Amino acid sequence: MVTASLLPVSSWLPPPLPSPFKGTLKTLEARPCLKIQRPRPRVFVVTSAAAPVSVSAPNVGVRFRLDNLGPQPGSRKKAKRKGRGISAGQGASCGFGMRGQKSRSGPGVRRGFEGGQMPLYRRIPKLRGIAGGMSAGLPKYVHVNLRDIEGAKFQDGDEVSLESLKEKGVINPSGRERRLPLKILGEGELSKKLTVKARAFSTSAKEKLESIGCSLTVLPGRKKWVKPSVAKNIARADEYFAKKRAVAAATEPASA
Repeated sequence: MVTASLLPVSSWLPPPLPSPFKGTLKTLEARPCLKIQRPRPRVFVVTSAAAPVSVSAPNVGVRFRLDNLGPQPGSRKKAKRKGRGISAGQGASCGFGMRGQKSRSGPGVRRGFEGGQMPLYRRIPKLRGIAGGMSAGLPKYVHVNLRDIEGAKFQDGDEVSLESLKEKGVINPSGRERRLPLKILGEGELSKKLTVKARAFSTSAKEKLESIGCSLTVLPGRKKWVKPSVAKNIARADEYFAKKRAVAAATEPASA
């Protein structure tokens, strides 16, 4: 009769492998870990006769942290980079063309430049005056009508000039107009005899002022600067014509 003997387990199991664990079983007790639960956004589905639309409610009660800060969706866009080769994904020339000044680095050409030919802004016709930006359309005088002088309550014999009109408040020139002379226009009527001093008079104003017996004085303007040689020739011409007029005036009575 064969008898079986029980062998210990440690005798037939392989030897244990070396382990770096140096602790005991007490250190392997399970401990609860700290979990951060964030509230999930609630999704409401609005049903209508047309089509269902899903609307997400904003996160309420969530604190701002560095990990959840950010711009609104769609408010920031990446700038398009200028390609520098085939690997940029914009083609070999990246939209700059094959050759030329505009395809190379640097400032390029100025605005309106057409390679040396007459540019467009110089080919088109220009407007005269203020619309064209030229000084031909700027006012050359401070205009005052006869009705304005009548309303200023001047007395008979008073002097009407640029300074007196400023004192009466008829004109208040500012800026460029402060250096302009006075010109009298003929709109309206005048009932007083005055002494009017101005740089220029319109034809109608001159007729109306002379008809009521006003004294008119045309003030000299600023002489335009000319070269000394030109001024000398002008003086010689004036002297020549003055002698000629004197001779003509002297011969007229004799012939009569």
